[in-house]
Amino acid sequence: MSSTVHLSLGFSFHQRCSSFFQQSVAMALSLVHSTLFSKTSQLFLHTKTGFSHFSSSIPFSSSALPSNPKTWRRPVISALELGGVKIARDDVVRDDPTNNVPDTIFSKLGLQLHRRDQHPLGILKNTIYDYFDTNYSNKFDKFDELCPIVSVKQNFDDVLVPADHVSRSYNDTYYVDSQTVLRCHTSAHQAELLRKGHTHFLVTGDVYRRDSIDSTHYPVFHQMEGFRVFSPDEWEASGVDGTSFAAEDLKKCLEGLATHLFDPSGVLLYVDSVKISGAVEMRWVDTYFPFTNPSFELEIYFQEKWLEVLGCGVTEQEILKRNGKLNNVAWAFGLGLERLAMVLFDIPDIRLFWSNDERFTSQFSKGQLGIKFKTFSKYPPCYKDMSFWINESFTENNLCEVVRGIAGDLVEEVSLIDNFTNKKGMTSHCYRIAYRSMERSLTDEEINGLQMSVREQVQSKLNVVLR
Repeated sequence: MSSTVHLSLGFSFHQRCSSFFQQSVAMALSLVHSTLFSKTSQLFLHTKTGFSHFSSSIPFSSSALPSNPKTWRRPVISALELGGVKIARDDVVRDDPTNNVPDTIFSKLGLQLHRRDQHPLGILKNTIYDYFDTNYSNKFDKFDELCPIVSVKQNFDDVLVPADHVSRSYNDTYYVDSQTVLRCHTSAHQAELLRKGHTHFLVTGDVYRRDSIDSTHYPVFHQMEGFRVFSPDEWEASGVDGTSFAAEDLKKCLEGLATHLFDPSGVLLYVDSVKISGAVEMRWVDTYFPFTNPSFELEIYFQEKWLEVLGCGVTEQEILKRNGKLNNVAWAFGLGLERLAMVLFDIPDIRLFWSNDERFTSQFSKGQLGIKFKTFSKYPPCYKDMSFWINESFTENNLCEVVRGIAGDLVEEVSLIDNFTNKKGMTSHCYRIAYRSMERSLTDEEINGLQMSVREQVQSKLNVVLR
């Protein structure tokens, strides 16, 4: 029986109140004269599929700044040689009990891989743009440089994420302070764009989630959200209700997109409710998102597993009403660019997207979708096991943050290989850590040093008892 790999895609959850945006824009404009800047599926959540769009729709060049100087610090942004954006460390990594952003995450802020035309993510983004431009006569407005630092309101409240939803926890989300997060999804910009009058839009950006460590999960990834609003005259003539009309249009749109990406010839076959486009099988799965109803996921069969690549649904009326769309219906989708790119380019490890190795970057060209990646790393993995007695506050995400903070991208996977509870009620976990560089051989001395540091930090930071 095949298993499903859950990729956090997602709609986003961030939106600040209008007064915040007015204040922040004014502040940002006053800064632009002196410097570029002197500072984490869709509508999907941290659920299996989530749409993901969080963040203010103010671009980095006029990024939203907090109006309360006691709570926020002024951002400093400068251009990076790779074409990204750099944000000051002190504005993101703080000595604050509510802050859980490590240096490894800060180092990824502003790199904007999705804006590099010769990078697999940029190639994929532009190909999706081409589909919407061709099929919708350039109706969709495009945003791909919105600031990833957003408010809790934008990231969660504005897309109806319940107050007790797991995605709000410090275990799942990176908090800058108690009211500010790194967007978890691109849906964080949804409310603001609706209030500004946009009815057809695509939002692409980097999103951030504390997550496990393996070949398909990374704490920073990239999402695209699509949103379309319908007026009553568009569905009344069809003889069906607005919700059914929007749902049908949504699936037609996304099946067309999948065909555009995987089978340019346009051949789409149906076998026992499974759609087969070229050599790729795909299927729809009913699901739940707090911001859409009904909600669906699109899965693709990849490496002998069903891979979730897209979440979508008909937008909850409450979201539309809050943003001035009283008599409308809408659909939204959120997709993970890495997940699709891994399938389209045969990229086996999500860490590769961050590589600057020319043996990786030179394999891709602007506008060339689906060039098959040729593996250049044959270096073997090194495995180290670690056992400890856990406490009630222990979580695997916290363990992965510690390991990643020490070994960075040299850690390939962290997996639980054994656990048991003794007669005293104490529970032991044994984790296997796989170390492997994609660019060079690692020495025994280097691995042993990393593992020793991991053991020390796990014991001191997570308050576990090593065995």
